[in-house]
Amino acid sequence: MCSIIGFTRRTVPEDSALGGFARTASRGPDMSFFREVGEGWLGFHRLAIMGLTPEGMQPFELGGSYLVCNGELYGFRPIKTELISMGYRFKSGSDCEILLPMYREYGTDMFNMLDAEFALILYDASTGSFLAARDPLGIRPLYYGALPEGGMAFASEPRNLVGICPEIRPFPPGCWWRDGEFHRYCDLSTVDGCCADDEETACRHIRELLIQAVDKRLDSDAPLGFLLSGGLDSSLVCSIASRLSPRPIRTFAIGMDTDAIDLKYARRAAEFLGAEHTEVIMTRQEVLDTLETLIRILGTYDITTIRASMGMYLCCKAIHETTDVRVLLTGEVSDELFGYKYTDFAPSPEEFQREAKKRLDEIHTYDVLRADRCISANSLEARVPFGDIFFSRYVMTLDPALKMNRKGIGKFLLRHAFERGDWLPDELLWRQKAAFSDAVGHSLADDLKDYAAGLYSDAEFARRSEKYGHARPFTKEALLYREIFEKYYPGQARMVPGFWMPNRSWPGCDVDDPSARVLSNYGDSGV
Repeated sequence: MCSIIGFTRRTVPEDSALGGFARTASRGPDMSFFREVGEGWLGFHRLAIMGLTPEGMQPFELGGSYLVCNGELYGFRPIKTELISMGYRFKSGSDCEILLPMYREYGTDMFNMLDAEFALILYDASTGSFLAARDPLGIRPLYYGALPEGGMAFASEPRNLVGICPEIRPFPPGCWWRDGEFHRYCDLSTVDGCCADDEETACRHIRELLIQAVDKRLDSDAPLGFLLSGGLDSSLVCSIASRLSPRPIRTFAIGMDTDAIDLKYARRAAEFLGAEHTEVIMTRQEVLDTLETLIRILGTYDITTIRASMGMYLCCKAIHETTDVRVLLTGEVSDELFGYKYTDFAPSPEEFQREAKKRLDEIHTYDVLRADRCISANSLEARVPFGDIFFSRYVMTLDPALKMNRKGIGKFLLRHAFERGDWLPDELLWRQKAAFSDAVGHSLADDLKDYAAGLYSDAEFARRSEKYGHARPFTKEALLYREIFEKYYPGQARMVPGFWMPNRSWPGCDVDDPSARVLSNYGDSGV
């Protein structure tokens, strides 16, 4: 996944900067770099994915300018060929080596030319200034904060900057920064007007664009694997990949030892696709023993993010410890585009679209954060086909009336797009959605809630919750998570917008738990 860090000025002790950077060494265990650049520092922990030789190690340098980037640039080879024709020479097979020549030729206009998941920090020798940027959905992480004695710091994770920056914030997706100002170069969630495509046309484009999104993410010099929950989204990614891959794909699923719901569906999908499938089992004690480590890694106190991260983290831990897989494709971002269980209650197409925009704007603090941290903490890289720029932009421009639950099942457009062609068995293609944190086993959330309930009396819960202004805990489980968060990220609660919850202003959604199990339409999702 790689880890980057940058300081625009050396106004903090070097050992503090190095200590903060060392906290994310697991993101890039292959090679590390940290040195003075201009008036500041740049650092890079490398996880080699494209261009595996030492020549692919960053920072890249061009005419005294330097760059570090945690990213994958899809379709970089034609750009590289064009740059070679312009006289540039390259020393590695790394995709990110093209970025400094692009910056020299196109300046910040280059960001609109990239089909990529990336976060970067660049030192421009011609101006003596630093620049930072992040991909349109924030799939690759980046955080920033002002240094007490002047200057700015940027890093892949907030734990890099704890104790260095008084206030840490997520870098806004689709933006670049220079000289203290953010500039928006891409806004995928804002739609000026809907396209006129009808249902069948929309489904054809959805199918074509998702196939392209998966295809480009299969380009890797390191071994690939797939997280397969047995739900619609991950199953479709695996189905497409199995058709595009010359050999059987490798899939991984996880569930509780007592009541796993998803495992049987993941097994059925893997059998149908001829995948090399691995199941991971987790126990109540393992969940409880992992909780504090998980919150330290995640940098959040959000209830649903932590619940959903538990299975993903433990699954990725097993992958790291027992296989040579280095890249994982996942199914994140589909829910934000096509709807959750609770969006069945959207009162109008306009409300559905507003909710989709909100979720997409905040996804870098919830589901995308979860996937990044769970995977990168285990020295793996995540790739997210549903977060593809072209795919997500197209789905957001569709008439929201087409995306609502009009036919008794959510995500109808996505299902119908792959209905013909034997992509998945009907029992999987038309299976009711079950959120990952529920489908690994209802006991997971129940165990966490029961554990928290035993830690606080009602009076103690009320007293200890009262001291938190932003995102005040509203359950004992939420208080437990918040207290662990504050242990590792003191005073940084505003990094998270608040608790991920259904839109409580909608009829049927005024609930006190983020789980879909509390909604009246959960139904067969838990079977």
